[in-house]
Amino acid sequence: MTNNKHVISWIDEMAAMTCPDKIVWIDGSEAQAEELRKEACSTGEMIKLNEELLPNCYLHRTAVNDVARVEGRTFICTPTKEEAGNINNWVEPSEMYGRLKKLFTGSMKGKTMYVIPYSMGVVGSDFAKIGIELTDSIYVVLNMLIMTRVGKKVIDALGDSPDFIKGLHSKADLDEENRYIVHFPQDNTIMSVNSGYGGNVLLGKKCFALRIASYLGRKEGWMAEHMLILGLENPEGETKYICAAFPSACGKTNLAMLIPPEHYRKMGYKVWCVGDDIAWLRVGKDGRLWAVNPENGFFGVAPGTNEHSNPNALATTRRDTIFTNVCHNLDNNTVWWEGLDNNPPKNALNWRGEPWDYTKYDKNDKVGTSGAHPNSRFTAVAKNCPCISPEFDSVTGVPVSAIVFGGRRARTAPLVYQSFNWQHGTFVGSIMASETTAAASGAVGVVRRDPMAMRPFVGYNMGDYWKHWLDMGKVIPNPPKIFHVNWFRTDDKGNFIWPGFGDNMRVLLWILARCENKVEARESAIGYLPYAKDIDTSGLDISDATLEDLLTVDKESWKADIKNIKEFYALVGDRVPGEMYEELDALEKRLG
Repeated sequence: MTNNKHVISWIDEMAAMTCPDKIVWIDGSEAQAEELRKEACSTGEMIKLNEELLPNCYLHRTAVNDVARVEGRTFICTPTKEEAGNINNWVEPSEMYGRLKKLFTGSMKGKTMYVIPYSMGVVGSDFAKIGIELTDSIYVVLNMLIMTRVGKKVIDALGDSPDFIKGLHSKADLDEENRYIVHFPQDNTIMSVNSGYGGNVLLGKKCFALRIASYLGRKEGWMAEHMLILGLENPEGETKYICAAFPSACGKTNLAMLIPPEHYRKMGYKVWCVGDDIAWLRVGKDGRLWAVNPENGFFGVAPGTNEHSNPNALATTRRDTIFTNVCHNLDNNTVWWEGLDNNPPKNALNWRGEPWDYTKYDKNDKVGTSGAHPNSRFTAVAKNCPCISPEFDSVTGVPVSAIVFGGRRARTAPLVYQSFNWQHGTFVGSIMASETTAAASGAVGVVRRDPMAMRPFVGYNMGDYWKHWLDMGKVIPNPPKIFHVNWFRTDDKGNFIWPGFGDNMRVLLWILARCENKVEARESAIGYLPYAKDIDTSGLDISDATLEDLLTVDKESWKADIKNIKEFYALVGDRVPGEMYEELDALEKRLG
């Protein structure tokens, strides 16, 4: 498929090490994809679902020990530890290459090596970056065909250039003690071994589009961020775009595919999804920041997705979707997960493939008793989303009016506030905190700092990453305004005060009104707060007193938080920019 000597020599070298029985190039054609689906079904790697109810949909199960991203086994290998920073796991590159060589040697004996040429971003656009993933997994091939733009047109766009990201993946023995997801930023190389779970093996996703791309962005003067991109169209037909960063389980996909409340729909408001997970941002010729979604599909968490929480996501999964680790309803050969509806199947196999009794479900042991794993997934085609943006395939991207940070805080953060300026906004992003979820293996429900939602995904030193944010602020003539939201504030009994879901649009409208200087705000210790009258609550069962409470700054909680922020900055280390400490000192003074 190519005469590119850089590509050919690298594939030859990897094949000599892994020893596959044959090598197959993925050309992006539907005919080849269908052959691979049939092969995966014949070996049991995938199960074809009910063609009438879920056309072209499949079920896959990973190994029981391989169900989530493994941050403890994910490495950034730079020449010095300082370049990787204290937040990332680090091993010196030559030592890590040696370790990996032992694991990869002969790992594809008796298997096929698939060569996947793929583009992050629209092929040939200024934003686009090309990768080639070598894998021994049909599941990976079929997911990459959904998640990225794959095939001959990518190789043609690469031409004779050596400028591509090398990715090598092998399931090997699925040995969790020797599971590695490794990035070599200086070598444009990613290696993943002994895993079959999407977050660890779809190398275009977090590995390339965030860890490697964040490193490239710093070097080349752009940004790779863990952000959704949505467009909000007003009744006059004008669309404004927002990028938002949230850690897992903070409503990111729900916000990306938001359905406006009924009275806004009647007025003519619409929300368009450009992307649900990753944004690449560049300064445009007009001095604004422009964003693209480099992905081509959604890799979403299934549990909790339903007609109420996210009807657009649910509709997107109804065709051309690969479901991973969900419950298999044997009565009609469809799938089910906790939170889908109140009708768990009576005749079903759980995510492990075992007969499942829904009456034994125990929410204190979700992994052991649930039908679907708490981190079960759907890989769905973005263009099947009912609210996909008309700008989804734009080669220029969309202009960004606002950047929004968020997290799950019971009391500390108000419903919404605006940063004072770009530097203060960078500080606001740097102190983001939220609760951990099943998306990352480990403890659930622990509050941890997750700056810009990039803690697991930044490809170099976190302090240098903040410095890059500060530097970008100096080269964007017309920067977006920066905000923070918290949909998860609770009352004294632990109940959420804000309704969330589609009603979050009310907050987005205030944010855009602020970007256009259409409403005033009051200055507080933490930033600019809305006047309650400027948040539209018509049709909501929410009292003026409750709204005032949502918009108050709990100073004692913030004072307690300062100590935790200082500890986190100390963990990041001596590369934390001085400006961050200036902002922290100023916050402490304003809090009194």
